[in-house]
Amino acid sequence: MIRICIFAFLAVTFVASAQDRPPNIVYMMSDELAYFELSHMGNPYIKTPRIDQMAKEGLRFTNALAASPVCAPLRGCFMTGKHSGHASVRANDGGTALRAEEETIASMLKQKNYATGGFGKWGAGGRDSTGVPEKHGFDDFFGYYDQVHAHSFYPPYLVRNSEEVSLEGNAGGRSGKTYSHYEIMKEGLEFIRKSKDKPFFCYLPITPPHGMYDIPADDPAWELYRDDAWIKDPSISQDVKNYAAMVTMVDQNLGSVIDLLKELQLEENTIVFFTGDNGGQDRFKSKEHPRGFFSPNKDPRTGVEFRGGKGNLYEGGLKIPFMVRWPGKVEPGRVSDLIFYQVDIMATLADVSGTRAPGDTDGLSILPEILGNQAAQKKHEMLYWEYGNQTAVRYGKWKAVKTNNRKKKVSKWELFDLEMDISETTSVGKDRPEVLTKMQAFAKASHEPVRSGSYFDKERIRHQKDRKAKWGAAGPPKSAKKQSRPKKRQ
Repeated sequence: MIRICIFAFLAVTFVASAQDRPPNIVYMMSDELAYFELSHMGNPYIKTPRIDQMAKEGLRFTNALAASPVCAPLRGCFMTGKHSGHASVRANDGGTALRAEEETIASMLKQKNYATGGFGKWGAGGRDSTGVPEKHGFDDFFGYYDQVHAHSFYPPYLVRNSEEVSLEGNAGGRSGKTYSHYEIMKEGLEFIRKSKDKPFFCYLPITPPHGMYDIPADDPAWELYRDDAWIKDPSISQDVKNYAAMVTMVDQNLGSVIDLLKELQLEENTIVFFTGDNGGQDRFKSKEHPRGFFSPNKDPRTGVEFRGGKGNLYEGGLKIPFMVRWPGKVEPGRVSDLIFYQVDIMATLADVSGTRAPGDTDGLSILPEILGNQAAQKKHEMLYWEYGNQTAVRYGKWKAVKTNNRKKKVSKWELFDLEMDISETTSVGKDRPEVLTKMQAFAKASHEPVRSGSYFDKERIRHQKDRKAKWGAAGPPKSAKKQSRPKKRQ
């Protein structure tokens, strides 16, 4: 307890005295990396030594939740600090945009003159819309604006501040000369290097391991699997093997960021977040692996499962890995059970930077918990989600989920006690009607009609071009589902 108090005191003192140079912020979010796909969580296949090291050197959260179970909505919620009942991006169509007047984390940090860079997948407004990142506080955004574009690691071009940047030797699809993720990480690291003399916000919403499961055969990640029997097993598809290597590539990317901060002597003045975007997808399912080859929603140590996965509001769709590293301010190796979601990050970064979040947001800062000052940590009475025909509310240990059958015009509410039933197998709504009624009332009060952004070009010509760039001018081949195999190593 004394140790925790010392850390909290030092951290609060540091933040309070950092008016001249607020802390740098790195937020790295791996697309669809799941809670049980990390080796420190017991995954028997995937190797993540640098992420495991970060968990030992920093703080790991066990109850971090996505703001939405799919890509675009959660990014809009994260960026604006609004839950999905208030957010402007609620559809996962790849084109829904933030409104022009909405403030984001990046624009908020401009209050303290932060350099702001984003590198990866945006997902909150296509080109020629009110939602492009360079109109929402980013000095530089390089990568994909549209998530369909982001499915390919060999697109003919990436986008920087709405303009195309050609990638040599690429025509879309699953092969080419220039691996897009390498270019994105190179730009992200260069941003940190060139911004070292002023406070910076480096947002890294990287695409791997989502999209087409492609990775160069000479990527250093493969070396960690060289002696693994399952990698050599011809009965296991190459996509499965590629996926594991892609996660390890992400792991090494995180290591590169931390190593650069050390090289630049910035690590003690930089708070680093590492997380996933939404809950796991049970990909690569088979008779032997009914929850997917890597079982992203199944605890490999206990066999306990999260119900559902990406796309729904059960725990499998919302539970994400989440770690924070800040040497000298965050106690190493601590584990927190605080319940929070991505909506809270804007308020948190406002506290970290000494700025002020907009008044129309829904988040609560989790900085007190990060710094070990649990007594000062405010908590949500309830958390809210909506996506498509689904609604969910979290109230302490209680989780209420409503699904609608539009054809039958029937809706159904379920109530789960997550302390007793983390797998959400048995509804107890009939036994605790007063709890469910309170949660239903909160859900009703939390929803307002969506007001999305707009496009200046009604035909969305450049946005549609980006979506088609997934496969390039030739379009998807008949063998689009064919597994990709790495080229023979030299």
